[in-house]
Amino acid sequence: MPEFSEPEIQESHKPRSKDVSYDLERALSSVVSIRTKIPEDAFTASILGTERAGNGVIIDETGLILTIGYLITEAETVWIMGADGRACPGHIVAYDQETGFGLVQALENMGLPALPIGSSGDIRVGESVVIAGYGGREHACKAQIVAKREFAGYWEYVLDEAIFTAPAHPSWGGAALIDADGRLAGIGSLFVQLPRGEDKPLDGNMIVPIDILIPIMNQLMKFGKVDRPPRPWLGMYTAEAEDELVVVGLAEDGPAYDAGVEIGDRVLEVNGEPVITLVDMFRQIWRVGDAGVQVPLTVWRDDGAISLGVPSIDRTSLLKKPQLH
Repeated sequence: MPEFSEPEIQESHKPRSKDVSYDLERALSSVVSIRTKIPEDAFTASILGTERAGNGVIIDETGLILTIGYLITEAETVWIMGADGRACPGHIVAYDQETGFGLVQALENMGLPALPIGSSGDIRVGESVVIAGYGGREHACKAQIVAKREFAGYWEYVLDEAIFTAPAHPSWGGAALIDADGRLAGIGSLFVQLPRGEDKPLDGNMIVPIDILIPIMNQLMKFGKVDRPPRPWLGMYTAEAEDELVVVGLAEDGPAYDAGVEIGDRVLEVNGEPVITLVDMFRQIWRVGDAGVQVPLTVWRDDGAISLGVPSIDRTSLLKKPQLH
């Protein structure tokens, strides 16, 4: 695997043991490095790359690691490095497209502590937290909760209550959100710029809340997936731009591409219902039915409205499945 450089965190932004009520060194040692290699022909290879690096958090005494799903999706090899610098292989247990979480099992005893799971629902806006990447205090950052609200990602993804923190951690993928009691409250997902009225946007991170893992944890552990009907997926990448929903990309040979949707189309309606935001659009698509249902769209192209029917699919059908080690 190649070397991935870790951006520096300013000394003033690093947490200190005297500023927290828990064993900071022990908590930070639960955060590990995760590096993966993905086949060249994998569906996500052209989007997310064939070599990925980020963080994960040990959450039980067996070496089960929680991370962000995009690091491990379609991976053929997984390597984990602990706080002591020792590396071991990992096995993908599950990744869940709806929540964005991924689970990896260390295949050797790493001898590292697990970080207790807390509750993201207990965290309040304005609260001080620590965002921790692999590498101890040098790669940990003091932060504040600046918002808790809905989030929609252009890749057909919605969180009812994402957590937003600032300042931004430079290695956010799979990083641990550690609450004031030293518990895991979320997993880092994205770098975001948060609006501040007329001021310059605030650099921060979007965190996937831990509470949405708890109801699905047992099924992910037992079956590698959650027993629920798959959502319809269109392969249509859409962005909010000046109060419009604009198609900015299409999955090659995906449902929307095959149905005649074009980049630059503006989405007006889904199944006859007007949609204004990404959250509106995705939720309306999912209301039409399960994966396989035809999703009626009305788009504006050139000087007129066009009606299209998009035969949806289950996104996971395109992905390479984890191999048992």
